[in-house]
Amino acid sequence: MHWTPKNIFYSDINMPAIPQRIALLGSTGSIGSQALDVISRFPDKFNVEVLTGWNNIDLLTSQARKFQPDSVVIGNVEHYQQLKENLQGTNIKVYAGSEAIEQVVSSSTVDVVIASIVGYSGLRPTIAAIKAGKRIALANKETLVVAGEIIGRLVKESGSQIIPVDSEHSAIFQCLTGETGNPVEKITLTASGGPFLNWSAERLKNVKPGDALKHPNWDMGCKVTIDSASLMNKGLEVIEAKWLFDLTPEQISVIVHPQSVIHSFVHFADGSVKAQLGVPDMRVPILYALSYPDRLLSDLPRLNLAEYKSLTFAEPDVEKFRNLSLAYFALKKGGNMPCILNAANEIAVNAFLDEKISFLKMPDVVEYTMERSLFSPSPDLDFLEVTDREARIMASGFINKLRN
Repeated sequence: MHWTPKNIFYSDINMPAIPQRIALLGSTGSIGSQALDVISRFPDKFNVEVLTGWNNIDLLTSQARKFQPDSVVIGNVEHYQQLKENLQGTNIKVYAGSEAIEQVVSSSTVDVVIASIVGYSGLRPTIAAIKAGKRIALANKETLVVAGEIIGRLVKESGSQIIPVDSEHSAIFQCLTGETGNPVEKITLTASGGPFLNWSAERLKNVKPGDALKHPNWDMGCKVTIDSASLMNKGLEVIEAKWLFDLTPEQISVIVHPQSVIHSFVHFADGSVKAQLGVPDMRVPILYALSYPDRLLSDLPRLNLAEYKSLTFAEPDVEKFRNLSLAYFALKKGGNMPCILNAANEIAVNAFLDEKISFLKMPDVVEYTMERSLFSPSPDLDFLEVTDREARIMASGFINKLRN
């Protein structure tokens, strides 16, 4: 089966005025902090218009004082007064709450929205930005995992544009650029394998959160790092790739590449394969998403292949790391099943980080919730909200049973 690139989310890119005015959602997280580093390197190209965070008011305060945005939003309303006091003496507007985040991304003074809020909580703000017709640098994979079909429809209706930030999807995007009309057989997403790649199943029984947070290549937040260790991150990326690139599950494969130098492949119908390479540094795909269709000269680290003795590849072990299989099942099932998968996984990851369950119990929590949740083949956004809430309750209940 062959497929021709359709560029569903990023056709007819129109560059906004320079400097681009940016709303950065989740500025205090790993991607957000790295995005600000990129922005600071190009003051004539990018200007921070909005910053948002959830709890980390100290970091949000320092970011706001450095970049002097028009507005800052703290998601947790309990921190509003403190943040407002922290920013006294500036002209920065201070708001609080989820609705405020959705409102600021729709502002006419915003050209580009970097969606880097981790997890399901990033869905509503991203939808607000899409409805407002914004160009979106998407780092929140859960948006497409949970509501890919809905997002695709909204993008078409609004004229919004989505450029992927994840290194793997950015790699696919770059490999497809200029290939319109050329049949594609499949894509291959690379996975580092995380810190437990060569661990035995027996050894995995004793994994502690601190072990799982030691990713060998990437600098990521806690949730994404745990997902990488369990291969759920790759599973979520498989689902995201389906919607970004209009693929079937059979056209998306995963291969373990521990060096994280090749960020993904595109296989074409004539037998040729294109790959995108680079150092494992998220600032590179962030910059590409902000500058596309141009490439900006940067002083970011360069890849030197002579420093690598070898580049290796292996099939993922889905018996030890069952989350990848669960993600493929959710993708093939469709409907609200990916939403159930995502909700249960977020609860499982938090429980593991709190040492309430073991590393190997996380896929058990996800599978239990997927088997018992109410399935809908064509959910609307309201039904997905209910699905997310009920799946979290069910997953939490199962975790309590495991502990008793």
